[in-house]
Amino acid sequence: MLYSHKSFVRGVTYSDFIMKSIYGALLIFIISCSSDYTIRHEALLTEKSKYSLVFIIHGDGGYFYHDTNGNEFKADEVTLEKAKRIAKQNLNAEVFIFHQKPKRNFLLFFPLKDGEFFYYRNGQLIVNEKYWRDQAESNFDFEVDIYRSFRTGDQHEMLKMFLYFGHEIPELGGLGYDASYPNREFTVHNLARGLKEFAGDSTRFDLMILSTCYGGTPYTVGTLGPYAKNIIASPENLHLSYFDLHIFEQLDFNLRDRDIYTFAKKFAYQSFERLSNEVQTEVSVAVYNVDRTQNFLDSVQNIYENSLITLRGETRSSPETVERCDCVDLLEYVSPTISDGVDLFYRPARFGRLKHKEKHSGWQCWRQIK
Repeated sequence: MLYSHKSFVRGVTYSDFIMKSIYGALLIFIISCSSDYTIRHEALLTEKSKYSLVFIIHGDGGYFYHDTNGNEFKADEVTLEKAKRIAKQNLNAEVFIFHQKPKRNFLLFFPLKDGEFFYYRNGQLIVNEKYWRDQAESNFDFEVDIYRSFRTGDQHEMLKMFLYFGHEIPELGGLGYDASYPNREFTVHNLARGLKEFAGDSTRFDLMILSTCYGGTPYTVGTLGPYAKNIIASPENLHLSYFDLHIFEQLDFNLRDRDIYTFAKKFAYQSFERLSNEVQTEVSVAVYNVDRTQNFLDSVQNIYENSLITLRGETRSSPETVERCDCVDLLEYVSPTISDGVDLFYRPARFGRLKHKEKHSGWQCWRQIK
């Protein structure tokens, strides 16, 4: 028996060992990638929720940053942990978290799913699964399908909020927004189409938070406005700092009177205060009551869209010929309605040519450099 055991050991060649290891790894891979939306805690699914939150966290890009102590962080991972904390803290909310990850391969050849989904109901994690993001045009098709599969039946009685975290969303072009798909476009219109599907035909989100750079433009707010009653965005640069989400951890307290606009202004102010203490650059956080901004948006829509057409031509030939600016610096945007529906918290940069700028309209525009 001892001899035959030795013969058996000698009979297992290095190539056999490698092949068995690969087969074992592939088995693990197949099992881990199988779709199994196992619903746990069935009793929780019968309980009503007061709030519905949808987080889209884009992580397929350069999201590394360093704090003042030199520690490295990945902005999307930090935001993911904050979103999970919010989901666990709110015992009367359903929370959908979609984390869009870079494309990766297993054993060099086998693609891994590049999205991860978390569904919490009333403080408990119900589902955590990986999924395939859109492989062609990016309209959140898979995210919307998952959302519709798990959302509660009656959305009309709930306060609904949509939060997007990522880089500046282009208003035109959009190639390269996803590092893994450099030939795929993603623009404000793609986000709007996805938002429309999330919201449904007859409803709007009560609040949308656009935690990106340069989200406070007439074009962006006008394009997203049909699907959100209120929008929080920055007309300036956020530098991956993102907004402060602390207020979301106690929705029952902070929304006890269901006054979403007061909640939005408090959120914007807290984010402004944190950013003002952390960065030396310009800080601006605006709350847009979409319906009240409509007169201004209608009056400048053609002007802004024409500037985008000009911008497309100018940037192709020489990107240095255009720059961002406060809309009020351009005569064609000066209007008695420019401040309607806009609550802005603003502090100029502590250095540079605009350090003495005391006011901002809350709107970001483009102009040609003469």
